[in-house]
Amino acid sequence: QLRPVESGGGLVQPGGSLTLSCTASWSLDYHTIGWFRQAPGKEREGVSCITSTNGGTNYAESVKGRFTISRDNRKNTVYLQMDNLKPEDTGVYYCAADYMPVGLHPLSAANEYTSWGLGTQVTVSS
Repeated sequence: QLRPVESGGGLVQPGGSLTLSCTASWSLDYHTIGWFRQAPGKEREGVSCITSTNGGTNYAESVKGRFTISRDNRKNTVYLQMDNLKPEDTGVYYCAADYMPVGLHPLSAANEYTSWGLGTQVTVSS
């Protein structure tokens, strides 16, 4: 099964920044991409998603104004720029892809995505 690969996680102090990357070994031209996270003891939650053409994005209320999703289809990569990080942003971050030339899945629709990465750990702590 083909999986995208996440990278860029790490340990950062509150108020700091990280940029996560999600890279696929196949073309993502017609795929919508979502970022999800799961903290210990909590359910997985949708963080952000982006259309295949980079024309539309969606963010969870908890990250609006702090996180920015973007993509470079030439590199088959989607990025999640995370600024002003908070301890509650700690968790394993996953990216997921789904063939969807137009539109977005709701952030709650994780089950619509067909290809999932194995995740990258983000820890926000002083």
